[in-house]
Amino acid sequence: MIARIWHGWTTRENAGKYEKLLREEVLLEIAQRSIPGYKGAEIFVREAENDEMEFITLLRFETLDAVKTFAGKDYEQPVIPPEARRLLKRHSENSRHYRIVQIN
Repeated sequence: MIARIWHGWTTRENAGKYEKLLREEVLLEIAQRSIPGYKGAEIFVREAENDEMEFITLLRFETLDAVKTFAGKDYEQPVIPPEARRLLKRHSENSRHYRIVQIN
């Protein structure tokens, strides 16, 4: 299992709008694409410095090939829809990919 992790920061003012957009549109659209090997997503949110809110998105895929089906050949580049980009103050330049190690 592969975790695709990406960080984005928005203002406190836009945090609610951004979270709603992620939950109700962006992640829903990813799920509706029925990408073979896509296993779901999680959002982590915290108050950050400089009046910002940090959002971490974690997408789970069975294999790196499934990640590439989602993100394309240059799979480390983030996939940011225009409406999400407008709400972000800044974001990480690349997505990171980690092998998930199951404990149980």
